[in-house]
Amino acid sequence: MLGSSLAFVVGSIINVALPQMQQEFEAGATGAQWIVNAYLLPLGALVLLGGALGDKYGRRRIFLAGLVIFAVACVLCAVAWSFPVLLLGRVLEGVGAAMLAPTSLAILADGFSGRERGAAIGTWTAASAAAGAAAPLLGGVIVDVAGWRWAFVLMVPLSLIALVVAFRSVRESRADAEESAPLDWVGAILSGVGLFALIWALIALPDRGPTGVVWGALGLGILLLGAFVLVEHRLGDAAMTPLVLFTIRTFSGLSILTFFLYAALGGLMVLLPYVLIEEIGYSATGAGAAILPFPLLMFLLSRFVGGTLSERFGTRTLLTVGSSLVAAGFLLLSAVPPMDVSYWRHILPGLVVLACGMATSVTPLTTAVLNSVGQRYTGVASGVNNAISRIGGLVATGLLGLVLIGSADNLLEGFAAAAWVGAGLALLSAVTAFLLVRDTAESAD
Repeated sequence: MLGSSLAFVVGSIINVALPQMQQEFEAGATGAQWIVNAYLLPLGALVLLGGALGDKYGRRRIFLAGLVIFAVACVLCAVAWSFPVLLLGRVLEGVGAAMLAPTSLAILADGFSGRERGAAIGTWTAASAAAGAAAPLLGGVIVDVAGWRWAFVLMVPLSLIALVVAFRSVRESRADAEESAPLDWVGAILSGVGLFALIWALIALPDRGPTGVVWGALGLGILLLGAFVLVEHRLGDAAMTPLVLFTIRTFSGLSILTFFLYAALGGLMVLLPYVLIEEIGYSATGAGAAILPFPLLMFLLSRFVGGTLSERFGTRTLLTVGSSLVAAGFLLLSAVPPMDVSYWRHILPGLVVLACGMATSVTPLTTAVLNSVGQRYTGVASGVNNAISRIGGLVATGLLGLVLIGSADNLLEGFAAAAWVGAGLALLSAVTAFLLVRDTAESAD
């Protein structure tokens, strides 16, 4: 829980530190997007491979290696003497996090079953939410008092503590030898380069316009991702992403829901603190405190939802209701006026409703993904769902340039428009849950 929470912590800290980092390196709106996406890109592209590595070589071993890489990357970010060095450190952080996220869930799935698994995953989700609750406020204080570099320094001792605890206390587990698929390096390269080309085009479009280079990158990204699907189809069960998983109706529905829901949330979590600091004049500490109710409520509600409500009402109901609440929260935020913003009237109500919706959705979603496939595919299913959630946030962040550049005169107007988009995405998640998710698990075995 401590190790996997680091990925949430570093994301929350970056969100409140972004304006200061952008100013120090004289990076414009495009630079701000790359500070975020340099982390999300390898995380989204490699989390599938991280799950496969854990299944083949041992989840504990890959988890420990991910912690080491993450700690080294944080040191590099803390001492970064140029913008490219900072981006390199962010990329390495994403690589380390891609090894932590799927293996942590697979370790829980191996260690618990039935109701205990739901409670364990609820605790895991609550721990991540608690880390997310503390990170914006703590990160804001660090950024205001000592500077953004010390926020990365904080990650190093936490990584080392997690390393020691995991080394002593986590048992090794892996998929059976006959069920462990060969490592799909071709798929990893195609998906990684394809995503990079696609996201580069999305980020460059508002700044450069629809030039030949932008359209070429967009076409290349789509072509490579299409080739990725063809390669995965040819490899069958030996693929990094076995397409047989998507023949399972519930898993397909959960994947679509995950993409829409995390695209909506990912854009908000980057844009809100940026708008609070740059447009309304909050300090980094003030922005962190303003966001605090969201992760705090998730922390308080997640375990209760995972252990009790899931059994009483079923996955489909909770995901439908939770996604609908998220949409309602975005609709409240879309009413933010272009001036004279009151936090208590215009920001807090939306955050509270959003938190209730996400708490109702996240734990049942994670449990449902693991339960929707056979034991053979537990690790890869966890990796696929993690990848989809990160890619959703990656695409949303890539499109934020339309807000940051197009609404440069008044970011609040752009924020309100982005909230409408978030509401639409969350409603699509609710419809997907209602139509495609079943409470009775299917099997890929």
